[in-house]
Amino acid sequence: MESTATAEISALMANTSARTLTLGIDKTGRIRQHDRLAADVLCDEPAALLGTDLGSLLAGSEAHAATLQGLVDGACSGREGTAVLKVRTARGTAADGVVTVQPVRSADPEMVAQVILRIPPPLEERFLDPAVMRHAMLDGALRRIGGELDMDQMAPELINILVPHFCNTAGLLIRENLIGDEDMMAETQDGSQLMRRLAVAHDNDDGAWDATFPVGEVLRYPPGTPYTRCMETGLPVCETIVSESADEIASAWIRKPVADLLGGTSLLILPLIARGSMLGFFVCTRLPGYRRFDAYDTELGTDFASRAAIFMDNAQRFSRERATALTLQRSMLPTGLSAPSSVEVKHRYLPGSKLIEIGGDWYESIALPGGRVALVVGDVAGHGVRAAVTMGRLRTAIHTLAMLELPPAETLQQLNELMQELGAREPHFATCVYGIYDAVSGTCELASAGHLPPLLVHPNGEGELLDISPSPPLGIGSGPIQSRVIDIEDGSLLVLYTDGLVERRTEDIDVGLAKLKSIFGPESPTQPLEDLCKATLAGVYADQQRDDIALLIARLRRIPEDKYVSWKLPAELTSAHRARTLIRRPLKRWGLSELTFSAELLVSELVTNAVRYAQGQIGLRLVLEGGLVIEVLDDSAALPRLRHPDDQDERGRGLQVVSQVAQRWGARRAVSGKIVWCELPLPHPTAESS
Repeated sequence: MESTATAEISALMANTSARTLTLGIDKTGRIRQHDRLAADVLCDEPAALLGTDLGSLLAGSEAHAATLQGLVDGACSGREGTAVLKVRTARGTAADGVVTVQPVRSADPEMVAQVILRIPPPLEERFLDPAVMRHAMLDGALRRIGGELDMDQMAPELINILVPHFCNTAGLLIRENLIGDEDMMAETQDGSQLMRRLAVAHDNDDGAWDATFPVGEVLRYPPGTPYTRCMETGLPVCETIVSESADEIASAWIRKPVADLLGGTSLLILPLIARGSMLGFFVCTRLPGYRRFDAYDTELGTDFASRAAIFMDNAQRFSRERATALTLQRSMLPTGLSAPSSVEVKHRYLPGSKLIEIGGDWYESIALPGGRVALVVGDVAGHGVRAAVTMGRLRTAIHTLAMLELPPAETLQQLNELMQELGAREPHFATCVYGIYDAVSGTCELASAGHLPPLLVHPNGEGELLDISPSPPLGIGSGPIQSRVIDIEDGSLLVLYTDGLVERRTEDIDVGLAKLKSIFGPESPTQPLEDLCKATLAGVYADQQRDDIALLIARLRRIPEDKYVSWKLPAELTSAHRARTLIRRPLKRWGLSELTFSAELLVSELVTNAVRYAQGQIGLRLVLEGGLVIEVLDDSAALPRLRHPDDQDERGRGLQVVSQVAQRWGARRAVSGKIVWCELPLPHPTAESS
């Protein structure tokens, strides 16, 4: 009941056509003073109002009289009160009015309270004063709505201006292809438009309006109706809906209640046109008994609709551009992370606040041959589409460089040159930390370009901010970038993040780094990574001015020792035969005997090639991770390249054989020489587990 009374008070207070009357009463409730309008509205003879009991003006039940007495008693005690009461007017009619009783001090010692009545005008006077309607529709409220950029929020606010100031019921409909799926067919063969109803309002308690014209409905209006005429011509349509027309609309629409609701009403449809395009229309209805729409109403409504169309168009363009930018950014973020089976990786990306929702932070986890993984986190300076596009370019470049198996420092050096080239056209810079973890040796090589230090959490829970040789951000300078190789204990956590996680405008960055370290305690290395991600971001959601955040947490473990094997071979021609013999036993143990022929052929070619160029010992390693990886290490720095020999060449066919037999192959530089590798696919999914 209390909420219903509050709604009634709000509705009456919002009605700019309502008349405001002022009365002064004594403690018994008799009227001692009144304004001129009160005498005209409440009684036939102005002089007769003085001395009248305020309660005699009520037309409601005894409960209304008790409510009024409570308001008067409260005013005598210094309290103000408001209630909706039925008031009798001079015309002999009764109307719901908002009655406010306030305590006052006056020169008249008998007067103890002031009564303010807000009474709506009678039906024949509503929608009559053009100045009142113009003020309500085109001044303050409409100007405030102009600052909105959310179409769903703006629509009901616009409708609530039309009702109750201009009509009894109103609806706002927008072309579906402007706010929905733009690939959806906008027109049918008969030319009718697909529309969506964004808002509906009415000034009575008849729920049939909401049931018959539901908000959010997507519909097509029947041809030949006033609605389609408005869409076809782009002009307002004003007409009285007679019973026959209402029946035709209801029949064509297959919606029977339409006939009862629209029959005998005055209908005005106002087109929404912005930048020469039809956006939709307002449907305004005045019920029987109220003044019908005329030419002046059409002019006033068109003025309102033209301004509203500009607001709606701005909101629609903003929403579409924002959606495009967000889609672009999200499409550039990785959808799946890859890593060796012994490495567990989880990530989080948190957009910035609503003001800076589109950013350039990104993360990567790229599985590399031989049980290795590249872990990357970066941050392009700035926000918006340009930052997102630059982020996408860097991600593409990192994937390419990772597949070339360049070391981290050289990878960042190449990215720096790319950023400098891009910066000549669009000034930008970025920070990035790049690491490669080898799950066989348990080492991690890290390099950083202007990025915050990674956090390494040891198995005992002790956190360490890794000290990596600093270098300028990508795109700023051309100095050398150095890397650091770290031995990683099994079960350690490597945390890579962007500055939005630890930077606050009101705090020093050291405070943020200390808070980050405190999140990871003694139990962290054994906790689920999902829980650690949630705990890491738990304190940032309340910051409305935060930057976007990229977070990557990796639990690093070595591949089990029974999944790889290595040997040292002399740089002799007999080493190829020795290598073929050595690999048979591990292949049999792993259940891969059917790969023996192919593996022997590949090992023979790779070892023979290494013998030709090596000066010292040759290393051979088999790794069972995702596939069967064969690696041959020699001390020659010259990387092999695939040749296309002709019939007269005696050499150059080894890598041709490797490329045909292996699923993929490649080469990378090592600390002392190079590693040439190839990979064979496993014959069945359970081979590795066996």
